[in-house]
Amino acid sequence: MVSEVSSEHAAQILVASNRGPVTYTLAGDGSLAARRGGGGLVSGLSAIGQGAESLWVCAALGDGDREAVRRGVGEPGVRMLAIDAGVHADAYNGIANSVLWFVHHLLYQTPLEPVFDAEFRRQWAAYETYNRAFAGALAAEAAPGAAVLVQDYHLCLVPGMLRELRPDLRIGHFSHTPWAPVDYFRLLPDDIARQLVRGLLGADRVAFLTRRWADAFGACAVDVLGAGALDGTAVGVHGLGADGDFLRERAHRPDVDECLVRLRERVGAGRKTIVRVDRTELSKNIVRGLLAYRRLLADRPEWRGQVVHIAFAYPSRQDLAVYRDYTAAVRTLAEEINSAYGTADWQPVLLELDDDFARSLAAYRMADVALVNPIRDGMNLVAKEVPVVSDEGCALVLSREAGAYEELGDDAIVVNPYDVTATAEALHEALTMAPEERAARTKRLAAAATALPPAAWFLDQLNALVSD
Repeated sequence: MVSEVSSEHAAQILVASNRGPVTYTLAGDGSLAARRGGGGLVSGLSAIGQGAESLWVCAALGDGDREAVRRGVGEPGVRMLAIDAGVHADAYNGIANSVLWFVHHLLYQTPLEPVFDAEFRRQWAAYETYNRAFAGALAAEAAPGAAVLVQDYHLCLVPGMLRELRPDLRIGHFSHTPWAPVDYFRLLPDDIARQLVRGLLGADRVAFLTRRWADAFGACAVDVLGAGALDGTAVGVHGLGADGDFLRERAHRPDVDECLVRLRERVGAGRKTIVRVDRTELSKNIVRGLLAYRRLLADRPEWRGQVVHIAFAYPSRQDLAVYRDYTAAVRTLAEEINSAYGTADWQPVLLELDDDFARSLAAYRMADVALVNPIRDGMNLVAKEVPVVSDEGCALVLSREAGAYEELGDDAIVVNPYDVTATAEALHEALTMAPEERAARTKRLAAAATALPPAAWFLDQLNALVSD
């Protein structure tokens, strides 16, 4: 059945994602302020032009967004859906972030979790409702034969639902996370696993950040639905790169220069730096990174007083208790290291928990070593950004479980993210790397990191969808 298109100005290109390109905050005087975001999707839509030709469908995420929808406030090219706040909370926190995220990042403590009970089923019904709202909006807004690019694990059911409403559309889905291997994916109840795979296979094309994640999805589809499951759906790979031009320009603005001066004062003259910049997501492995740094100081006393670990760990998903606990564990361990090894003129760990983009870029610029050791990551752009920005070149210590390993592994020092002892040795190797080797590796890393910058990455997906 083809739904009636809502307007003669129906969109030819549509993007659907949980978070949109603009958010609204409600001030005390009742006024609304809009703040635009960035990233590959924003860059991509800018590249093709806004207005009647393209549309971004997203969820109203907070009170300001919902008030903007109620008042009819918005931007051209954006449709914000005021989905019931309770439904959104159950779909987003209950299913997307507490089930699907955990499955694809292999994060469950399986002796205790997951538990798929009546509460899970109630939240799953909200996830269905949430996806159905997106499918309905896309069906109403898309021009005949339009291209629709659905984003990420929040909206896995949308392609199948939209296909039923608008079989004329070209539908793509892109996963920004890893995809779980078959045995782990099958932790999900059988009917839910089938529903997720069928939902995604409603797309003409599903795509992933690396071949590894694409192959894992293909294996799950065959295991869950049988041979021939992928017939009619193309599977692609688009490795999102860093925006080198933007990063190089932004990293040399006055506010970054000021942050750099302050950071250098805190580090102290002549000391080397190990830099990490992450959100405090459970997958980022910040605690084991700190443990590895502590092991380095214990096993290699020559580094005491000679190196500083700059650890920027910005709080994420603090509405979930497990994330608050993780952030607290990061803070506690950093304090323990400073207490055990610090001196009057040397603080071993500089930990910051408040997000500051200019300060992060300053840390990138002064990094001798970049530590990127996630348990599992769809890509990890920090691994790509630091080599682009580093003033003197950096050695990259990289987890083999990061999607970026596929492109950067040859010029990184690769680690098993669970092996603290080996990671400590990798940090020592990185700190002692000869300057000429470090410079050569950094040049190659930066080239690989910027091979498919955000706008090109989006257009790559779009072109593949419409040409398949």
